[in-house]
Amino acid sequence: MADPSLPTTLNSVFDAPLKDQYDPVRLTSTNIVPILELPLAKKVLGHDAADSESVAKVTKLELSYTAFVASQARAVLQNPSDDLTTEQTKSQLLHIGLAALFSFLQSNVTGPPLEFNSAETILPASLRGDVPTLRAVRAKIIRDLSVDGEAAYKLTPNAELFSIAKGLLAESGNEGAVVTKTARMRTNFLHQKMLSEVTSTLQDVIYSDVEALAKLDLTTEEKGKLLLERAIINTHHDFDAKARADLDQAAQVRNFEFALTGKLGKRTKFQDRDISQLVVLAKSADETSQSADPSGPKKLDLNDDTLLEAISFADKKSTTVSEELSPVLQSVDPNDQPILNPVDSAILLAMASAITNTAPENGLTREETQPYATRVLEGGSSNWQIYTEALLVRSRVEGYRTRTVERSVLQMQALVDQVIADTATDDSAAQQPSSDPTTFLPRPEKSESAPAADRLEYIWLINFSTRWSLEAELAKRWVELGGLRTALEIYERLHMWAEAALCYAATERELKAKSMVRRQLFEAKGDDEDDENEMFEGPEREILPADAPRLFCILGDIDKEEKMYERAWEVSGQRYARAQRSLARHYLSLTPPELEKAEGAYRKSLHINRLNHGAWFALGCVQLELQRWQDAADSFTRTVQLDDTDGEAWSNLAAAMLRSSAPEQGPDASADDSTEEKAAVESDPYKRKREALAALQRAAALKHTDARIWDNVLTVAASIPPPNTPFRDLIMAQKRVIEIIGAKKGEKCVDLPILGMLIDFLTTAFEYNDLLIESESGPVFRSGSIPGRIISLIDDNVVPLITHSSALWLLVSRVELFRNRPSRALDAQEKAWRATIAASAQGAFQMGDEKPWLEVVRATEKLVRDGYARYGPMDHEDKKAEDGEPEMVASDWRFKARSAVRGILGKGKDFWEDSTGWNRLKELQNEVTGN
Repeated sequence: MADPSLPTTLNSVFDAPLKDQYDPVRLTSTNIVPILELPLAKKVLGHDAADSESVAKVTKLELSYTAFVASQARAVLQNPSDDLTTEQTKSQLLHIGLAALFSFLQSNVTGPPLEFNSAETILPASLRGDVPTLRAVRAKIIRDLSVDGEAAYKLTPNAELFSIAKGLLAESGNEGAVVTKTARMRTNFLHQKMLSEVTSTLQDVIYSDVEALAKLDLTTEEKGKLLLERAIINTHHDFDAKARADLDQAAQVRNFEFALTGKLGKRTKFQDRDISQLVVLAKSADETSQSADPSGPKKLDLNDDTLLEAISFADKKSTTVSEELSPVLQSVDPNDQPILNPVDSAILLAMASAITNTAPENGLTREETQPYATRVLEGGSSNWQIYTEALLVRSRVEGYRTRTVERSVLQMQALVDQVIADTATDDSAAQQPSSDPTTFLPRPEKSESAPAADRLEYIWLINFSTRWSLEAELAKRWVELGGLRTALEIYERLHMWAEAALCYAATERELKAKSMVRRQLFEAKGDDEDDENEMFEGPEREILPADAPRLFCILGDIDKEEKMYERAWEVSGQRYARAQRSLARHYLSLTPPELEKAEGAYRKSLHINRLNHGAWFALGCVQLELQRWQDAADSFTRTVQLDDTDGEAWSNLAAAMLRSSAPEQGPDASADDSTEEKAAVESDPYKRKREALAALQRAAALKHTDARIWDNVLTVAASIPPPNTPFRDLIMAQKRVIEIIGAKKGEKCVDLPILGMLIDFLTTAFEYNDLLIESESGPVFRSGSIPGRIISLIDDNVVPLITHSSALWLLVSRVELFRNRPSRALDAQEKAWRATIAASAQGAFQMGDEKPWLEVVRATEKLVRDGYARYGPMDHEDKKAEDGEPEMVASDWRFKARSAVRGILGKGKDFWEDSTGWNRLKELQNEVTGN
């Protein structure tokens, strides 16, 4: 409903959020200033109370301007003026906050430069009377943005804009339209992005609003955007699996079809044939978006003497697709893909961010990431900011390849230069570096720019970066390339002393790093603070910087000094979780490690930030060392709840569960709970092992090539006795171990006892009539049955590995007899005997060692009695005589037996004549000859 108290030109602006269920109002530079100059705005911003006690407290830095604005808003909500209804008051407060929020984003993220001076428009005259006062007020605003010891960037430009947004949208208690929750969620998320690390306090309130919005009855367009925005939030908090799920759902809701696939094409200028190239095929359901003109900054060319500017794909008609693509995607020409809807482009970029977040240093992951950004760039985007984000994503990926690293850095430098130029301000008291940064490329032309409204339209649907974080990222890239001087110039210009110190420490200039950090925390010992040799070993500064906890931790890392971590914990008001994590790592680095103290430190850190995946994992590892099995199981359970793709955590969870007894009863547990648990254990005594096996299976699925995890699956599955043994898991685990390390370790990777158990089960435990099928070669087992799997394991995996193991050949012989193949059973017996002779020959016949001699004797007895005498007279399974009767397996079995015994007697005569073993062989010889 239009607000009669407002100018007519603003009524349409104020109507929008009351009708909208998801998207806040679209504000532009032409209507932001009038909103900030409304009578209600002047009241809540303190213009009408310039001489009040509250404003005086803000001036004296006793009260944060954010808190002042929030309190003013609460007051007008409780006592609306006679000119405005309650709903109109809520609406105007919402729009004042949104105007400030979008202005802050424009001045710190997107550009172009603001067309008004934020301090003069917003702050009461008493707070901007002179430059020192304004700078002090802004510094107070930024300092008060610290949460849980994490500080915001201390030179944040136009901080008063975010202060108003935070006070009105997040802290005023203004409840009403759904857009209010959306605005609060976004304000808190922006606050989270402004901090050096994620904090649990903000994370809780962000996800509370996310969950509330997800329960709404939204339109298809609104639901798709909400899922995309939630994916961005999940990615920032390292919940990449959840982010991927949200993105898949968003695409499905929007009927947006895309697929990462392979197409034949050429990547280099010298390729003489097409090979498979990764490409993302994508097409929006909304055809109208495809007619829009592409918009965005300049895309730099690669200019490489080998790589093409873009992959040249073969003619669509001549390529085949291995995956099953939809008819829509099959019709897309990879050389000429249509322009996408901006939201769909944002989905592809969010997918790239989620993949990179999973394993940013993995080469295959980078290969998967680049096609998503390439699809947005080569297809073009109708939104300037989304195209800018695509350039940034591509530059991040290309920074790891030799032939693309130059364009990567130059493209990022171009984007940084553009953002700096577009977010510049003429405010003489601005909280920004005093010197202009060096620019490598010419300023962008007007044709490469876009109005603020276009840049901000989809800002919440991309993983945007602030100007200072983008510059810091560029500096980090220079460090990786060895451009230390350039990186340090950026860090020092931005007054990012912690990053600069870490840069020095990484290049083994620890004294310089230490001096830089101590300068921020301690007074100089001498009179000249500019002395290069000054180490600032004087007393602690009376007023510490907002990021003091982090600086103390860095100092502790350099000096390996426990008290620095403790001081970081103290100055943060016992809220800086990183201090306790660093302290825990310090305790673990000692000799011997102080495990008890490390566990306590990790627990303190998790009390502050209970959603820190790494801390839960580390705590679980410490508890394993302390043999606190149930505590470790609980910690690893929390770890996998936060990230169910952590294979190592699943593996450790299984180890903890195997060693733990029945779950301990906490103080809140009832007798009924204990009884139920006891009953469950009695009804299934292998419950713990089953749970551990399930955890190991999850770990193995995630770390499919980790032989250690598969070996653990094998061991745990085998520890559950028949008839409860999970034989399918046993077979799969042994097969995977062989596939992974068989080429390196050979037959040693076969677990003999477990293989023997499988063969026992095969030969004794089944009535096989239902599992047998007839074939020309005789009855065989169905391939999917357990007997079929065991036989396949032996034939395809075990037998090809056997070289020297007589025990394995004897097991094979048992299986061949079970399969009614006596000739092959005898052949396996002979190979087992030869393997024993080969392994024992030196000790038995050259060194006179009795133990290997007796091994040879036993193997010969087994070959003759269990081999030749047993299998020789049997009917051959394949061969038949001329009269159609089956031939014997070995009609000359007696001769072969005599030859085997005689050969051993001849070799052992010098050492073993008339010994016990010799006499046993003579008796065996008599048995064969019939004497």
